[in-house]
Amino acid sequence: MSVYTPNGRHSSGLETGLDRLARSLKDLVEIVQELHDREIVFKSLTESIDTTSSGGRLVFHIFGALAEFEHDLIRERTIAGLQAARARGRKGGRKPAMSDADVKKAAAMLLDPNITKKEVAENFAVSRTTLNASLQRLVQPMELN
Repeated sequence: MSVYTPNGRHSSGLETGLDRLARSLKDLVEIVQELHDREIVFKSLTESIDTTSSGGRLVFHIFGALAEFEHDLIRERTIAGLQAARARGRKGGRKPAMSDADVKKAAAMLLDPNITKKEVAENFAVSRTTLNASLQRLVQPMELN
């Protein structure tokens, strides 16, 4: 992005594309309008857009709308892909660090008052945070019954 003031002074910023400048077309238009209100001219070097002319502003809005459309398409395809994977029985995300059997063993070990959570976590080569999360995972299905 290159920014010029009407008196010819130049200041610059970095912009990799209109789709990176704002999250939505509305935000993009607001940003460029705010620059315009401050008498700062917006020129995108990547898309060769200059908002000093009416044609440049038209191209800016068209490119912005296309960028938002592309973003929405990607989002819709991602959601559809995840739903299709779930329908096939696939579960996304990382595999648990501790198996259900290990979590049950850890819970049994913690019944001994002389054994700390830190020692149990070290025994299973996980952090205390992971141990706590795994124990919570074990408790939640029991609460549903």
